[in-house]
Amino acid sequence: MKLLNNGDPIRKPSFLTISTFVVVSCVFFYLGKHWSNGYQQLVFYTSRQTPTASGAATIAISPNFNKTFDVSSLIANNQTIDAAPPSQDSIPAPAPAPSAYPAPGSIMTFGIVDENGTMAEEFEVGDYDPEVVENWGNGSDPEVVDSIGGSFRFGIKKFKMCREAVREYIPCLDNEKAIRNLKSTKNGEKFERHCPKKDQGLNCLVPAPKGYRTPIPWPKSRDEVWFSNVPHTKLVEDKGGQNWISVDKNKFKFPGGGTQFIHGADQYLDQISKMVPDIAFGRHTRVVLDVGCGVASFGAYLLSRNVITLSIAPKDVHENQIQFALERGVPAMVAAFATRRLLYPSQAFDLIHCSRCRINWTRDDGILLLEVNRMLRAGGYFAWAAQPVYKHEENLEEQWTEMVNLTTRLCWELVKKEGYIAIWKKPLNNSCYLNHKAGTGPPLCDPDDDPDDVWYVDLKACITRLPEDGYGANLPTWPGRLQNYPDRLQSIRMDAYISRKELFKAEYKYWKEIIDGYYRSLKWKNFRLRNVLDMRAVFGGFAAALAERKVDCWVLNVVPVSGPNTLPVIYDRGLIGVMHDCSGLFSIERKRCNMSSIMVEMDRMLRPGGRAYIRDSIIVMDELQEIAKAMGWRVTLRTTAEGPHASYRILTCEKRMLRSRS
Repeated sequence: MKLLNNGDPIRKPSFLTISTFVVVSCVFFYLGKHWSNGYQQLVFYTSRQTPTASGAATIAISPNFNKTFDVSSLIANNQTIDAAPPSQDSIPAPAPAPSAYPAPGSIMTFGIVDENGTMAEEFEVGDYDPEVVENWGNGSDPEVVDSIGGSFRFGIKKFKMCREAVREYIPCLDNEKAIRNLKSTKNGEKFERHCPKKDQGLNCLVPAPKGYRTPIPWPKSRDEVWFSNVPHTKLVEDKGGQNWISVDKNKFKFPGGGTQFIHGADQYLDQISKMVPDIAFGRHTRVVLDVGCGVASFGAYLLSRNVITLSIAPKDVHENQIQFALERGVPAMVAAFATRRLLYPSQAFDLIHCSRCRINWTRDDGILLLEVNRMLRAGGYFAWAAQPVYKHEENLEEQWTEMVNLTTRLCWELVKKEGYIAIWKKPLNNSCYLNHKAGTGPPLCDPDDDPDDVWYVDLKACITRLPEDGYGANLPTWPGRLQNYPDRLQSIRMDAYISRKELFKAEYKYWKEIIDGYYRSLKWKNFRLRNVLDMRAVFGGFAAALAERKVDCWVLNVVPVSGPNTLPVIYDRGLIGVMHDCSGLFSIERKRCNMSSIMVEMDRMLRPGGRAYIRDSIIVMDELQEIAKAMGWRVTLRTTAEGPHASYRILTCEKRMLRSRS
């Protein structure tokens, strides 16, 4: 303001300097534009753009990037020259005009066009025409893939289709070489994980069974599935008389029975509820482990009571048990009680159930029941339905006596024994253990033993200590525990401490907004979501957001071994999860895990017509697109809600139905 009151500003030296600078700048800008349009080498500014598929305006990279030029010689030769016109191939096509934005209030409609040319907005994602499948080569056919910018191209080979013999191959459980080299198999070692070494795993695409059909949706799938999707009859032959499973034309039917509940799972669950009313399915009891699950009817019928059951069984002579469970839409995993801890945290399950699970709980001083004790929540229940409970043969009575003695030393209370079911309750604290007479076994585990350390950790013949502060036992009833801050949130080994509750809340809000966006823009309301895998669960926010939306699906939350072990928090919320390797962000895991191997394993687990959503750094998206296309997936790269300049992208993938080219 002072300058405006002192003399004529036009005569000031500063004004003359600024004016001169502006004029010179304008002259250079005009000359630069003129030369860039007339000559190919001197480029200050260009109006050329590389066209994109979407037609959106883009920022083009100059063809002279990383080149050096003798500018003086170009200026010296800047005369009127009849230069030969450039070849047509060297001239990029002009960028198409950007599509006009819809007028205010207009709606852009997306859908599927039928054979009559009519667009239908309602369609089911995941269905496919079984007659329209991709004929897939043997791996020698080159597949040309564009980079994101279109500035270069590179060739890759398609992954070949695996032999039919490996259709049910599980890399870490079917490693025959490792199993042959085991020193002993007497304790079930062959049923444990024996993963192949790096770059020795599966490197082909596992084919779907012949005649594979779109799975029957839940809840109808609880009672029937397509025979062609799980083409096995051994369970029908072995268990058909026990009301487990039957074949009816082109379907398997599941009447809901089991070896110990041939009259149906509902009646069996009613009996348990009457025996111990405090179990309170769907309120006090939310997360259950079913050991030796068969076709998982126990867990299937608990779902209607707001209970999520993780059904486990080994891959043995009935290797298709878990396949049946997953085809039905029931949470299930291949797992075995053998020599190592199971991949679940301490105090994970409100109830653990064993109905004729063929496990000798008292062997080796009860080491297997001690593993049950580790995973059972303080105040939780163990239900055992087996012949020693109700039969009076001499050898079975001896087994019952051994079981009672062992559970007494574990300080379990035999709450009820009725018919063929016995139910014990675990104590709420360590007082009973501390009052044991000297020499009474099994002993308490060392104070420095971490009961949540489960990755390739051997079973321990000791009683897992309960936290002195009561962490893990003081939980609200379902569904309140889903959004409650668990006490064990404070015991997780991670950098943050004071802000953990804020992180817990922020993660849920983050995934809620993302899922809301998926429903708006990706038509998730038309999805038949049922079996969902979250490969990088933190506190289970993704699963919690789906649960709050009342989506009729279940989520297996995977916590990578490379990060903080948040599994206790996930189970305290009333969700399920597992520890695993190479399951975090690709941008992080690629430092020690092969990205192709992870993607091929994802393809093995994913159903034809299933989807994969990868949110990761833009630096890995080129490679992930290349791998996905080589596997025959349909892929689309999308920006996040943060916009096109964010460092993250979303790669949406759909697995297609492939068959070998004959």
